[in-house]
Parts: sequence; C-alpha cells; structure tokens
Amino acid sequence: MAKTLVIVSHPDIERSVVNKRWVQELEQYPEEFTVHELYREYPDGKIDVAAEQRLVEKHENIVLQFPVYWFNCTPLLKQWFDDVLAFGWAYGPGGDAFRGRNLGIAVSFGSPEGSYAHDGAVGYTVAETLRPFELTANYIQANYQPVFRFHGPDSNVAPSAEQLAALAQNAADYVEHLRKYGR
Repeated sequence: MAKTLVIVSHPDIERSVVNKRWVQELEQYPEEFTVHELYREYPDGKIDVAAEQRLVEKHENIVLQFPVYWFNCTPLLKQWFDDVLAFGWAYGPGGDAFRGRNLGIAVSFGSPEGSYAHDGAVGYTVAETLRPFELTANYIQANYQPVFRFHGPDSNVAPSAEQLAALAQNAADYVEHLRKYGR
C-alpha cells in the first residue's frame, strides 16, 4: 500500500473536536500516513510552493482534510490550491503532477447530515456542495475518491458523550476509508 499524504487545514486545530480527533487517529499509523498541517507549517500564511510540490510528488494518494466553512474550504487551503496547483505543474502543458494520483477529501460539518438534502436547511446535498473539489480533481487529472465526512458537533457547543463516541468510531472508520482508497 502506498503512503497517503493527508493535508490538514484547520485554523485552530487545538480547539477542534473532529479534525483534531482525526489527526490523533492518523498519527497512530506513521508508516501509512503523512500528516501535514498547513496552519502549523505556515502560521504566517506564506506557503513554500516548491516544498509543497515535492511533498505531493512523494505520495500517490493525497487527502485534503478540513472543516467546511461557509460551504468551502479554509482560507489557507484555498491559498494552497491557488499557489501550489501551478500551471505547468498541476495543469496545462507539462502539468501532470496529479495524473494518476488519488485525491480525496475528508470534511467535517457543524450541522446535522439532514441539513445537506434538497429539503434540508442547506438545500443541497454534500456532493453538490463539494462539487468544486471534484471539478478541481478532474481538471488536474487526479482520481477523485469518495468523500469522507462527519456531521456535528457544532463547534460552538460542547459535544455530548454520544457525539464523542460516534466520533471515536468515525475516526477508526476514517483510517479504514483511507486504507481502502489508498491501495
């Protein structure tokens, strides 16, 4: 199995419930997963493009892990896309760095799963909401993998014991998900 690069983009990972728990789970398997936290690596927001490109090139499987903010990724991950996915490297003539690589996303939502339905509070499905990431994967010729996700708890409310138990199971499921699509 090829080692998987998990690019974590959470601006306050220490206060995170879901993303922090996922990172803790992944770090138990350093032989399988490279956990790369953008906000820790670049607290000033200045991304080392060459270093990021080399890191991607060392892995066959890439996962972008982030909390969904306003139906999108975090600002630093958006900057990562803008800076790292450069013309001639990720797309355009000679831009084949992602060709044949698996690219997936793991996202946390601070709202119930039912919110992401046509008759829910959001009015769109998870797949519809995250379509720009699928389009990006297709554009850079990566193999887009099924989305991994967790709904709740709301980041403004302390999680219940039941939610923490569900998250513990979800974290174990996350590792299995990555193993399945990392082959």
